[in-house]
Amino acid sequence: MADSSKGKDRQIGLSYPMLTKINYTAWAMKMKVYLQAYNVWEAVEPKDPKAPIEDKADKRAMTMIYQEISEELLLKLAERTTAKQVWPAIKTTSLGADRVKKFKAQTLKAEFESLKMNETEQLDDFCFKLNGWVAKIRALGESIGEKYVVKKILRAVPTKFLQITSTLEQFGNLETMSIVEVIGSLKAHE
Repeated sequence: MADSSKGKDRQIGLSYPMLTKINYTAWAMKMKVYLQAYNVWEAVEPKDPKAPIEDKADKRAMTMIYQEISEELLLKLAERTTAKQVWPAIKTTSLGADRVKKFKAQTLKAEFESLKMNETEQLDDFCFKLNGWVAKIRALGESIGEKYVVKKILRAVPTKFLQITSTLEQFGNLETMSIVEVIGSLKAHE
């Protein structure tokens, strides 16, 4: 009877998640459940740290983990020989990359805040540049809302737009105004 249940485990054919630069937390949660389902989680996190880990369980856990990481990460982990060593190394590497991403996003946000449109610059060129910054920041997982960008545009344009920006701020609803509406109003003034 035990043999038939092992056969059923093999027939399930679980699909492991691929680790990317942005999904470590979800990946780790799923992989832990998969490793538990195959009774090899103890190779990663033993209940008794002094107890020896079964070699077959360790190799199976390593196989499952290695299937879903990039070759680049695999090469970084080459010196680690057990699942117990590999798991925390993946965590450190992934969360470290996450910290770098957050730092990069904060740097981009600071640079975004300092953007100003030059007197001689065309509105279309400035807005294209501004949208590029917004896209870069969003690509790093940070959110920038429409009203935040609207207010930034109004702060960043030169004094030749002072009359129209004042009108928009006084009589328009900046909470609901779209980027397209603001750019359209500025272009009409330009």
